[in-house]
Order: sequence, then C-alpha cells, then structure tokens
Amino acid sequence: MVDKRPQTAQERTAIAARFGAADAYDSAATIQRLVARRLLDRIVRMLGDRKPARILEFGCGTGAFTALLQERWPEAQLLATDIAPEMLDRARARCGEGVRFAVMDAATPAVDGSFDLICGNLALQWVEPPEQALSALYRLLTPGGLLAVSTLAADSFSEWRQAHVQQGVAANIRVYPKRSTFRKGWPEAAVGPAFQTPSGQWTFETLVEQTHGGLAFLRGLKRIGATAPVAGGHPLTVGVLRNVVRHFDAAGSALTWDIAFGLFRRAPRAGVFVTGTDTGVGKTFISACLTRAWDALYWKPLQTGLADEAGDTPTVTELAEASADRILPPADTFLAPLSPQAAAAAEGRRVNVSRLILPMLQPERPLVVEGAGGVDVPVTEDGLLVDRIAEFGLPVVVVARSGLGTVNHTLLTLEALRRRGIGIAGVVLNGPLNPGNRAAIEEHGRVAVLAEVPFLENVTAESVAEASRLMPRWSSVETGSPDGTSRLDHQTSEA
Repeated sequence: MVDKRPQTAQERTAIAARFGAADAYDSAATIQRLVARRLLDRIVRMLGDRKPARILEFGCGTGAFTALLQERWPEAQLLATDIAPEMLDRARARCGEGVRFAVMDAATPAVDGSFDLICGNLALQWVEPPEQALSALYRLLTPGGLLAVSTLAADSFSEWRQAHVQQGVAANIRVYPKRSTFRKGWPEAAVGPAFQTPSGQWTFETLVEQTHGGLAFLRGLKRIGATAPVAGGHPLTVGVLRNVVRHFDAAGSALTWDIAFGLFRRAPRAGVFVTGTDTGVGKTFISACLTRAWDALYWKPLQTGLADEAGDTPTVTELAEASADRILPPADTFLAPLSPQAAAAAEGRRVNVSRLILPMLQPERPLVVEGAGGVDVPVTEDGLLVDRIAEFGLPVVVVARSGLGTVNHTLLTLEALRRRGIGIAGVVLNGPLNPGNRAAIEEHGRVAVLAEVPFLENVTAESVAEASRLMPRWSSVETGSPDGTSRLDHQTSEA
C-alpha cells in the first residue's frame, strides 16, 4: 500500500536537504530530462494555440524543465519553485534572469495570484499524500488553466524490488500508486471537493534504463539526492545489499521507469455540458430542469430538425420560464432531423466549427449547454461532438434512461468521455425509479447519480418546476464530493 500518512515538517526538511546537497544532479538525471520533453509535448498538444501568460513550476530542480518552458513560451511570466534553495541557485545559473525563482514546498504551495499553467516534472512522488499537493495546486489555476505533472507509478524499479524479494527483504524505496489508482482520477480518490469535475486524464509510458549495475544505480540515486529513507524502512547490512546487487546485475541490470502523466484543465467558466446516452432520453427536459434549478443561462450550439419542430431553444425557454436574456441563440441550425454533419450536408453545406465558441457571458453564472444526440454524433466529416465537448472544457452531465439497457449505454458513454479526458459532473436518470441500475452505474461508472426523475406523462412548465427540485444545488456540482458517488444536496421544496 502507498503510505497515506502526511509527511512531517522534519521529513520535508530532510528531503530538501538531500536534494540541496546533490551538486552532481545533472550528471545522473538522464531519465528526468527525457520525461521533461515528453511532458512538454503533452502540454503543447493540450494547450493547442493557447499561450499561457503566467506559469508556475514546482520542483524545478536544476532547471532542465524550466529551460524548456522558457524556450517554448519566452513571453510568459515564469515562476520556478523548489523546496531546496541550493537547487534554485543551480536553476538560476542555467536559466538566467528571464525566470523568477522562489523557495516553495509543493505540499503546501504559497504563491500570489493564479496561473494559466502549473506543472512539475518528476516531483510529485516526493509528496505524501500526492493529492494534497494536487488539490492545492489545482486551486491556483485560472479559469481554463492547465495542471500538468509527471510522476512515478507502481512498476517503477520493479527489477530492483525483485532483487530484494529474492533475498527475503524489502527494498527501502518508495511504493508508488498503481495505474488503476491513477485511472480513478487522482491518487486514491480522496482528493477533496475541488476535484470532482476537472477535465483531464492520466496516461502512462514505460521507459527502460540500462544502469550499468546495481552499484551504479545506487550512486545515481545519491547524485540526484533521491535517498530519503522510506518511513518504517530498515537499512540493509552490507552482506545482504551485496547479494541484492549481485542478483540485480545477474538479471541484466536494466531498470523500469513507470511514468504517469497527468494533465487536468480547469473549466473556463461555470456550467455543464448536457449529453445523452442516445437520442430521445430526455436531454432537453433535463436541460430545462437544470436551467430552472440553477437560474442558469442556456445554449444549444447545434440545432437540427427545424423542419418538423420549433427546436429546443424555444422549448427550454418556455419550460424553464426563462427570461430572454438567459437564452443564447444557437451557433448553427439545420432543417433535417439528422446528425449535424448529415443535416448540414442535406443543405449543401458543412458545420462551421469556428462558430462553436463557448460563450463567456456572465462567466460566474452557470451555463447549461445542450448537445445534439450522444457524444459520438458526427459534427463534421472528421470530427465528433465529443471533440467539441473537450474543447469547451465543461464537466458533463449524462442523461440516461432508468430502465433496461441503461447500464451498458451509460458506462460506454462515460468511458468515451474519460478516454478524451473530459470531466464528468454526474448522471441524471430519467424514468421510473430503478435502484439496481442506479447502484450499478455508480459502482461501475465511478460517478455520482445526481438525480432520478420519475416518468412524467405531460411535460409542462409546472412539471419542470417540480422536477427541478430534484436537481442538485449548483454549489454541489461545482465543488463536487470527495468520492464522486455521494448523494448530493438537492433543492428544497421552497427552491
């Protein structure tokens, strides 16, 4: 198990001292430099054309990753921090005066202002528990900002651990989270309320280092300062250590680095994107309920089927009894009741994705964005609705039927969203109450069922007003819940 006990001030000071004394760090940090470039590549892909104005780096070490950030975004205000003052001196010598440096402990980050990009390369594994740092750093992001980290996962140094097992002793090195633990969202899920709905994901890469022997590996750890003892660990006798090294060398002396890359984007504004497991599940009805419950703005970016009906925008306006200033016009409309791509093609045109820009009117007020069909509905010949959802950066409310078949459809939808690193606010079940399906979705989908709305024969403004009281309060969706499955506070009957 990963030690979840928070590190003491004395332990943090000891870690800082060891890194501070590592004046030969750069000579042994080959993997660190390689991972730094891989992390930067991922950040660039995630940001696209966006240029961060303010960047915070934690655990900057001797400045190898700092230099890459400085080269990529020379006009940004870059604050590089580390727990060890001696490391900052080395980083300053590398990067010059274009970077501001400060002593900071990532476990309790204390800096002024907010940042468009917060990042750390192979530093998070030195904080126990890591979610303490992640939660605090995430709160320093600007709306739409990105938190990007690389850290070590459980299979790191497995060959070295196995050499210890052969001698019947435990390796006195840290135990890192399993990949399955990272995939839950954050290490061990106990991450605090701000982590319910960030958009992002963990990806993994395995690197293999040829160490030139166990003694060379140990000397390398000492050169980079990575020698802080594990809590409760016991040093080996010289004889036992010699046998461990011998076994490690006989096995080939190769060493696995199991690297976890985490990239998480803060929502650019208050709001949610409402999608469905398929067509006809009640997206518009639930969107009207949310719009009424939260006194929210409403936006349907792409409207099809106007040859047969007035469309969802006037429907929600009427059902939610929303004033005109809360209803935003669609970005594009089409006559045929087809997917946006097919409906546009029927009119001899294509969807202009440049018009699909998330509205920033009243950014502190919730915005309910209603999709068209499910997440994999085609928007253009080379793009699906899920691409737009990812670009908007809002957490998603999935509307699903409550009855037969909903578990499969809902889990597939959740998986499609998570594959793209899209945050999930929760699921709303529409139809007769079904406790078994609710439990299955919460357990296997690792998600909160925000509300269960019973079947309504007549959907009117009055019935929407009644159903809106079943919706969670906006504050509950915005701040989330620690485990992602708790029942959220709902509107009172006076709401």
